[in-house]
Amino acid sequence: MGYIGKVKFRIELLKHMNSLTLKENGFAEFVPLKGLPFSSLPFNKGSVLVLADSTLTGKPASDILYIGRSKKPNKRIFGGYLAGYGGKTTRKISSRLLNDGYVEKVAISWMLSDNPKSAQQELLESFKKEHGEYPAWNASKKTSEKTQPTTKVAKVRSTRKPVKPAP
Repeated sequence: MGYIGKVKFRIELLKHMNSLTLKENGFAEFVPLKGLPFSSLPFNKGSVLVLADSTLTGKPASDILYIGRSKKPNKRIFGGYLAGYGGKTTRKISSRLLNDGYVEKVAISWMLSDNPKSAQQELLESFKKEHGEYPAWNASKKTSEKTQPTTKVAKVRSTRKPVKPAP
């Protein structure tokens, strides 16, 4: 048992990590992303964010799509995930939400944390231990960096012979 921020959090209770077990362990009630009121999110507080596919809730497969963190959840969700501003991962999530139709079926939850980075890492490792891989939208980030071989392209330099001055 450990503390993530001010919330007592038991990783061992998350043997079947999904949206239901997260709610039992300190996360807020999952709220549909479509129609999410701005005032319902914590403002400028370190948070761990979880996006879940509401069509999978209660089924054997985990409904968790993404485990992330943010110091400013309002900005991350409304400016990043829904408007498409931000880094590479945030833009990928935005694209999946808007272009692949997930905005209709994704719900979001959060947990306040004094140290969202370590809280996120604990949740990701717990998820991977149980499922053998990271959540679907985390996986592309984690595995693409490690599995894609890096190939170095050698630069070809043309060597020029020195020009001799005319006599």
